[in-house]
Amino acid sequence: MIDRRSAIFLDRDGTIIEEVNYLSRPEQVHLLYGVGDVLNTFSKMGYLLVVVTNQSGLARGYFNEAELKKIHDRMAELLEQRNVKIDAVYHCPHHIDGIIPEYKIRCNCRKPAPGMWFQAAKDLDIDLGNSWTIGDKLIDLQAGDAAGTKVLMVETGYGREERLKLPSGWISVPDMTAALDYIVRYRNENL
Repeated sequence: MIDRRSAIFLDRDGTIIEEVNYLSRPEQVHLLYGVGDVLNTFSKMGYLLVVVTNQSGLARGYFNEAELKKIHDRMAELLEQRNVKIDAVYHCPHHIDGIIPEYKIRCNCRKPAPGMWFQAAKDLDIDLGNSWTIGDKLIDLQAGDAAGTKVLMVETGYGREERLKLPSGWISVPDMTAALDYIVRYRNENL
């Protein structure tokens, strides 16, 4: 069993749930195939499960915080049906091109900045050096790398196109099941 303070940081759209452009309604939330089983296994391995997601739709006025909460509640409900509990969800509402004044700023939480990782580490006492970031976009991995986690791209969502942007030595895998296999293999080789 690993230290409970290690975490798997997960992008939301295209990694846990199907990619929908500016997802704004709970009924649009659908888990990607196999994600429930994978996250359940990560949890049993002792990892905290932390979702980190850019939500510029808030800054752009496409939806509000209450609507976003309903979306996250729906994701949690679908995962709970598969015996998965997300330990925390962090979202960045900001975008410099937004129309909502309080969100129309440059911030340190919008990926590729690592602010959400640092906040989660503080809130949950996470050891970033023994944690992983999994996402379908280069900015997910850049944020995780800047925070000091190991990084892994899944080729779901935007991942097939985004993998072409990966720096030398960074890894992509087809899906979350392959991500689990990779992390288990990595742990076994590095014990």
